[in-house]
Amino acid sequence: MCGFDKDKGPRRLMKKGLTLILVGHISFILGAIVHGNILRHVSRPIKDIRAGASAEYTVANVISVTSGLLSIATGIIAIVVSRNLCSLKLQIGLLVVSLLNALISAACCIGLILAISITVAHNGAGLMLGCNDTEVPINARSPISARCPFDTTRIYETTLALWIPCAAFSAAEAGLSVWCFIVGLALRGLAPCGNSYIKEQLEEEAVCSPHSRRLIVQPSSPDA
Repeated sequence: MCGFDKDKGPRRLMKKGLTLILVGHISFILGAIVHGNILRHVSRPIKDIRAGASAEYTVANVISVTSGLLSIATGIIAIVVSRNLCSLKLQIGLLVVSLLNALISAACCIGLILAISITVAHNGAGLMLGCNDTEVPINARSPISARCPFDTTRIYETTLALWIPCAAFSAAEAGLSVWCFIVGLALRGLAPCGNSYIKEQLEEEAVCSPHSRRLIVQPSSPDA
């Protein structure tokens, strides 16, 4: 993983950046669909002992949307770094943003897995918290009809069908962000990638560039 080379490395970094942008867009769209169609009704405060169960859903979904946006930003920075490997500010930016995105994406994946587990264990009862039936406990797979502000047709299957890909994409975002973070370590010559020598190669290339040579070599005086 630390074997980043200045010839093939930039192209690989650009591909990872493009993949992060694509995956981030998909995660953001899926999370927005779930929140807009389902969770905005569930997250409304209601006087019910089961109301706390919706917190896991809302928090996991908000983190999912945030992770998608941050993945897009990480992908853009990775692409820019691939074209400007010697820029110190971009290298530090890649390190900070990729580490933050890796942590948030990992938290998102864990949160979504928890939300999926709770939903399956309770047959989607948490998804019906926004309905107006008060005395009869119902779940998303119950044949009992309920007055709900949203369409309950296949809400259980639809939610899981959106959450499972979201969890998979979050895991992919975390993996790609870790890869970008390690590239940032290699570019800065930091452990555990301090022995990759890419930093020294970039510094030598910068010194040997035509612009640097023009600054170093002074023109001879005509009066000499």
